[in-house]
Amino acid sequence: MRDIINPKRYQHLITEAQEAHFSGWDFSWLNDRMIQEAPPWDYAAIVQSHFSRAHTMLDMGTGGGELLASLAPLPAETHATETFPPNQPLAEARLAPLNVFVHKIQENDPLPFDDDYFDLVINRHDSFDAAQVYRILKQGGHFITQQVGGLDNLELNQVLQDSIDFPSITFNPTQALTELYDAGFSIQRAEQAALKTIFMDIGAVVYYLKAIPWQIPNFSPETQTGGLIKIHNLIERQGQFTTTAHRFLVIACKAMGFKE
Repeated sequence: MRDIINPKRYQHLITEAQEAHFSGWDFSWLNDRMIQEAPPWDYAAIVQSHFSRAHTMLDMGTGGGELLASLAPLPAETHATETFPPNQPLAEARLAPLNVFVHKIQENDPLPFDDDYFDLVINRHDSFDAAQVYRILKQGGHFITQQVGGLDNLELNQVLQDSIDFPSITFNPTQALTELYDAGFSIQRAEQAALKTIFMDIGAVVYYLKAIPWQIPNFSPETQTGGLIKIHNLIERQGQFTTTAHRFLVIACKAMGFKE
């Protein structure tokens, strides 16, 4: 086995991260341990700038409701969906005081709303079916989404996997925009960014991969020991391990008139 620099620290950080609690979409445990550069756009501000024209709004994939709650005051009738069962009661508890109804659905289910129902649909880091979003939006309504692209933090995969296995590796703005255009949307804004992500210790890497299990399927410190030691030794020598986050933003409109 590769020699470990400061092995006691290595084992302590691994154990600490494995035992740390994670719920909803709360990454506060990583404060000052994983530092991610912000996108050049402000998703929250963009969403809030559309509130004055929205009576009905849907937040797709609300997680534990953390982000949606932070956007209050919300449009008069606001709904949210969530597919991950552990997040559903957290979202209900957080959003009920804001009169937001959380719809518990399964992934790939049709959206449980009437046609032409919402003025605004928002989606931060959740999958979506462009045709379904188009269906539930009113004419003139907007869909605002920030997505995680398929190149997200692939440096982790390069070190920890013998061959890269990232289920979303082909997901990119071209794919998303094509699907939105095909559904009938007009696109008002589209941009992407490569953002620096800095891990300050190996515990932050393990916690992140525990919270984001799709990054490295079946990740375990016991099976990826060699790669983790490489990352740990690099951090011990230079103080950090840097990867590249991939984000993109799309603002789409269900234009008045006929669908192309």
